[in-house]
Amino acid sequence: MEQENEQESNGESSQFEELRHDVTRLQKAVAKIHAELRKVIVGQQDMLDLLTAALLAEGHVLIEGVPGVAKTLTAKCLAKTLDIGFQRVQFTPDLMPGDITGTELVEEDPATGKRHFRFVPGPIFAQVVLAELWAKRLAGTA
Repeated sequence: MEQENEQESNGESSQFEELRHDVTRLQKAVAKIHAELRKVIVGQQDMLDLLTAALLAEGHVLIEGVPGVAKTLTAKCLAKTLDIGFQRVQFTPDLMPGDITGTELVEEDPATGKRHFRFVPGPIFAQVVLAELWAKRLAGTA
C-alpha cells in the first residue's frame, strides 16, 4: 500500500516539475519577445503586456490610439520577432471582398495549353493583419 502511495506521489511530483519547467520556458520566451520589441517600441509596456497576453490566449487584438503611438510599428515588429506573416489592408471606399480574402486566377500551362484556376490568398491569411482606415477627404468636403 505504501509503495502505491509513493508511486503516485512520485508521479505527481514529476508532473509538477514538468509543469514548472514549461512555465519557466514560457517566461523566458515572453521575456525574449518583450526585449526584442522594446528595442524598437519605447514607452508602451502596457500595450506590449496586453498584446502578449492576447497571443498566449490565442485571441485577437485591436490596437487603437491616436496617430503616432506606434500601432503599425508594433504590428510589424511583432510579426518580424515571431517570424510570422504580416499583411496590411487599407480600407478604402472601393475595397472589394477579394482584396481581403484573395482571388482565383486563370492560368494557362504553356506546355499543354490547358487552363486551370490558381487561388492567390489575400492578406487575411497572414497571422498578423493590419487593417487601416483610409481617412483622406475629398477636395471641397469638410
